[in-house]
Amino acid sequence: MATERYNAREAEARWQTVWTEGKVYQTPNDDPRPKYYVLEMFPYPSGRIHMGHVRNYSMGDVVARFKRAKGFNVLHPMGWDAFGMPAENAAMQNKVHPKSWTYQNIATMRGQLQSMGLSLDWSREFATCDVEYYTRQQHLFLDFLAAGLVTRRQSKVNWDPVDMTVLANEQVIDGRGWRSGALVEQRELTQWFLKITDYAEDLLTALDGLDRWPEKVRTMQRNWIGRSEGLRIRFALAGNGAPESARTVEVFTTRPDTLFGMSFLALSPDHPVTKMLAADNPDLAAFVDECHRMGTSVAALETAEKKGFDTGLKVVHPFTGDMHPVYVANFVLMDYGTGALFGCPAHDQRDHDFASKYGLPIHPVVVPEGVDAAGFSVADAPFLDDGRIVNSAFLDGLSVGEAKEAVARRLEAVTLDGAPAAARQVNYRLRDWGISRQRYWGCPIPVIHCETCGVVPVPKADLPVALPDDVEFDRPGNPLDRHPTWRHVACPACREPARRETDTMDTFVDSSWYFARFTAPDADDPTIPAVADAWLPVDQYIGGIEHAILHLLYSRFFTRAMRATGHVNLDEPFRGLFTQGMVVHETYRGPDGAWVSPADVRFEETDDGRKAFLATTGAPVVIGSIEKMSKSKKNTVDPTDIIESYGADTARWFMLSDSPPERDVEWTDAGAQGTNRFLQRVWRLVTEAARDLPAASPAGAPSAEATAILKAAHKALAAVDEAIEGLRFNVALAKIYELVNTLGSAFANDKPRFAADASFTAAFREALGILVQVMAPMTPHLAEECWQALGRDGLVANTPWPAVDPSLLVEDELTLPVQVNGKKRADVTVPRDADAATVEAAALALEAVIKALDGKPPRKVIVVPQRIVNVVA
Repeated sequence: MATERYNAREAEARWQTVWTEGKVYQTPNDDPRPKYYVLEMFPYPSGRIHMGHVRNYSMGDVVARFKRAKGFNVLHPMGWDAFGMPAENAAMQNKVHPKSWTYQNIATMRGQLQSMGLSLDWSREFATCDVEYYTRQQHLFLDFLAAGLVTRRQSKVNWDPVDMTVLANEQVIDGRGWRSGALVEQRELTQWFLKITDYAEDLLTALDGLDRWPEKVRTMQRNWIGRSEGLRIRFALAGNGAPESARTVEVFTTRPDTLFGMSFLALSPDHPVTKMLAADNPDLAAFVDECHRMGTSVAALETAEKKGFDTGLKVVHPFTGDMHPVYVANFVLMDYGTGALFGCPAHDQRDHDFASKYGLPIHPVVVPEGVDAAGFSVADAPFLDDGRIVNSAFLDGLSVGEAKEAVARRLEAVTLDGAPAAARQVNYRLRDWGISRQRYWGCPIPVIHCETCGVVPVPKADLPVALPDDVEFDRPGNPLDRHPTWRHVACPACREPARRETDTMDTFVDSSWYFARFTAPDADDPTIPAVADAWLPVDQYIGGIEHAILHLLYSRFFTRAMRATGHVNLDEPFRGLFTQGMVVHETYRGPDGAWVSPADVRFEETDDGRKAFLATTGAPVVIGSIEKMSKSKKNTVDPTDIIESYGADTARWFMLSDSPPERDVEWTDAGAQGTNRFLQRVWRLVTEAARDLPAASPAGAPSAEATAILKAAHKALAAVDEAIEGLRFNVALAKIYELVNTLGSAFANDKPRFAADASFTAAFREALGILVQVMAPMTPHLAEECWQALGRDGLVANTPWPAVDPSLLVEDELTLPVQVNGKKRADVTVPRDADAATVEAAALALEAVIKALDGKPPRKVIVVPQRIVNVVA
C-alpha cells in the first residue's frame, strides 16, 4: 500500500496550533534548570520578512530547540526594532501615520515568522515603539544623565538635507545619506551625546576575552576604537597674519620619528586658528564652506580628493629651525587629536597625495634595513613599513621605536612659550555617540529647556514623555518642532513656561538594551537586576556582520552604563556571537534592461544551455550575476510563497544545508525542490517502517546486523550533536543524509531479516527514533508528524535529546596504510585488537604487496600499532 505524501501545509498549521495552545515555548524565569539564552538580532518591521530572515531565525531556532532538548531552560524571545526614518517617509508618501504603518507591518511579519514554526516565547514580545518600552528607555537616559554619562554640546554633524536629520558617520556612504541617498552636508548643531569614550580602553581590552566572537568582528571593533600612543608636539607660529592669540599650534602624531621629513603643517577647517584667519579672508572662508559640504566620517575624508588652502603662515621646526608652510586641509578632522597635523609626505599616503598636488618637498627619513639612503626614492609612493632612520641628524641609524623615544625625550626637555614642547598621550579614534535625531518617530529625549533653569531633566514620576499622535507630515522636517501644544510645558523646577526637547534618540539606542528588557519585559523598571543577571549575557547571539561596529559596540557600552547605574551587574552583553552569510540569488534583466523578479521568469533547457524568458510574453531575459537579494534588483524570493508551496521545513532545511552558515547561500528553485524530495523520502521511510515492521522485544545480545544499524545511528547522533554545538549546521545535515541513506538501504534490502531477527527490528526502530529527534531542530513539524507515526509518547519538542552510547562509537576494525620501501602500495583492514603477527600476515597477503615484492620474501616488516605497516624488500 502506497504511503500518502507528507502534507506540509496541513501538518505545519496543526502542530503550530498544538505548540501555541500548550505554551510549549514559554519560558519561566524561575525554572531550576540551567539557563541558555539564544537571540537573533530582532528585525525592523519593513513590511515582509525576506529569505535572510528565514536563514537567520532558522539558525537560532536550531540552537534553541537543541539546547531545550539537552535539558536547558531556554530563553528565545522576539521583538521589533520599530522606530526610524522609513516609517516617517511612508507617512509622507502614503498619507499614513507612522504608528499605523509600523504596527500593520509588525502584524504581517509576526504571522510570517509564526508560519516558520520558530520556538519563540511570544509572551515576551515588544516593539521599541511601544510606549511601555521607550518609557523605560527614558528612565535609563535620566539615570545615565545623573551618572555623568550624558553630555550636551555643539558639534559638527552630518546633515541629510532630504531626511532633514543628523546622521552618524557610519550612516554616510560615499558622502551620501544611507537612506535618502542625498549628498550630506556638515552643520554645527547642539547635540546630546552618550559618553562612550569614558569606556574606550575597557571596550578595547575586553575584546580579548570575547573568545566566542569572530576574530573579524573583534578586529573591526579594535580598529574603530583605534587606540594609538603618540606625542603632542607644539610648533611656534610665524609669518605675517599670525593671530596674536595663537602663538603656537599643537599637533598629535603617532610618528614623531618622521619629524625630520616634515614639509608642511595642516589645520582642520574647524581649527580655532582657521576660524580666526577665515574671519578676515573671504577666500579661506569659501574654502572652509566647501569642506563643510563633505561628510565628517574618516572614510569620506580618506577617499575624497585632498585639497588645501595656503594660509601664508609658517611654523618653526623644533629641531632644525626651518620654516614650513601652514595649510588648511580638507582631510584633517577637528575631533581627532588636536585638529592639526604635521605632514611627512615620504611616509604617509594622505600627506604624499597632498604634497604631490601642491608641489611640496618629499624627503625620506625611514628606509628599509640594508638599503642605501642615497638611492632610495619615494617619489611615486610613500614608504610605510618599518626600517632605519636616515637624514634625521641625531636620529640617524636608530630603529623607528628608538627614534620615537629619542624625539619624545628631547622635546619633553624643551620649553616653548612657557610650557614643554611635547607631551606623551594615548589617543582614541572612538568619538562620543551623538544620539540626537531631528525626527518624530523615535524615543523622545526626556529633558525640558527653561529660560531660567536651563536644561531640566523630566522627573521620573512624569514619564513617559509620549509622542503625540496628532502630527502632520505635509512637509520635511521634524513634526514635533511645529506641533501646536506638545512642545510647550511648565518647567518642573520653577513652573514657568518652558519647552520640551524635540530631538528624539538615535534608533541604535533602542537596540542597545533590548536583550536585557526581554528578561523581564513587564517590569516597572528597565530591568529586574537579579533576573537580568541570571539570564545575561546572551549565550548565543546571531546576526549580520554589518552590525559589527554600530550595534555591537553600542550594546557593549550600554551594558557597562547600565551596570554603572545599577540595572545589571555585568559588562558584556553577548557571550557568543555568530555572523551568518547572506542569501543570494541570480539577477535577471528584461528586454528593456529593467530588473525582473524571479517570479516573472520561466526557464528552458536548450542545446545552448539554460535560457530564461518572461513568463507573460515569452520575451528573452538575460540571466545576470548572483548577488545579495535586494528589492532594488528584484532578485528576492518571498518566503511566504516558498512556505505555501513546499512548507516551512523545506525552507528551513535548505537554508541550513547548502553551505557553511558563515558563508553566503544561493537560493535556487532546484535546491528547494531537492530538499522537498528528501523530506518526502524521510516521511515515506518512517511511515512505511512504522506500518510494516513487526513489534519486537529482543532478548539477549543484538546480532551483528543490529549492531551495525545502532552504530550508524549513534555515530550520526554524536556527529550531529557536535556539529550543532559548533554551529556547523550544514555538517549536521550531511550526517543526517548519511543516516537516512543507511536506514533506507537497510529497509529496502533486509526485509526478511525483520521477521527473523527481533534485535534487528528493535535496532531499526531505535535508529528511526534517533533520526526523528536529530531532525527535529531543523524540521520541527515533520519531526512531530514522524514521532506520532512511530507511536511515541508526547511531543518531540518536549522529549530529551537521546544519549549517545559510547560503546557504539568504537570501531571493531581499523584500516592501516601499507608501504613497500617507503611507497604506499595498499591499505589493510584488520581487527582493532589484532596482534603484530596477524597484521603482518594480512599485509603480506595483499595482491599489491605481493606484486611489489616480485615473489621475494621481505627483508623486514615493521608494524607500527594502529598506525602503519612498513615492508622493506
